[in-house]
Amino acid sequence: MKDNRYVIDAISPQESWRVFRIMAEFVEGIETLSALPPAVTIFGSARAKPGDTYYTMASKLSARLAQEGFAVITGGGPGIMEAANKGAFESGGTSVGINIELPFEQKPNPYTNVHLNFRYFFIRKVMFLKYAIGYVILPGGFGTMDELFESLTLIQTDKMKPFPVILMGSDYWGGLLSWIENTMLANHMIEQNDISIFTLTDSIDEVVSIIKESRA
Repeated sequence: MKDNRYVIDAISPQESWRVFRIMAEFVEGIETLSALPPAVTIFGSARAKPGDTYYTMASKLSARLAQEGFAVITGGGPGIMEAANKGAFESGGTSVGINIELPFEQKPNPYTNVHLNFRYFFIRKVMFLKYAIGYVILPGGFGTMDELFESLTLIQTDKMKPFPVILMGSDYWGGLLSWIENTMLANHMIEQNDISIFTLTDSIDEVVSIIKESRA
């Protein structure tokens, strides 16, 4: 008679040792970032080019934040990330790049004075959250959406202290936010107060004001 019990294979030594690599990345991240001044994490597409509207917006915003004494954290790559690092770097601020090993797109930009490189996405995402007092989300793709909705979920479920989550680019985000309100909210998948977790604006002055008020 066939034995239908599940057989648990022995964990390979290589798999067990991976735990230590994970620990090492956490330790390096914590030791490096714990000394930062109050920081704002800026997300957006790796595909934006210098001169694009949102590239310019990210650069100007991060320059203002650096002048106000905030560190700027990005994913350390090209596009919006490069723009944000560049604005902070050229304004004499703390410009942090938290890079990830990927087969395409994610090459470190030259505008960071604090740099980390991770293999694991989940560790990188913890670092984005742990050392930020606010998120600014500019137009981007799947990765940007992931970072946006993870922050909203953690705030919604009280797994982290609420902090500003600001979307910049009303032309880009307007359709998504209309869908959230007219479909998710209308079908009672979220509550009305969940809409207040984030702010939509195109104003750099408003973003800086919101961040400063949250620090007070």
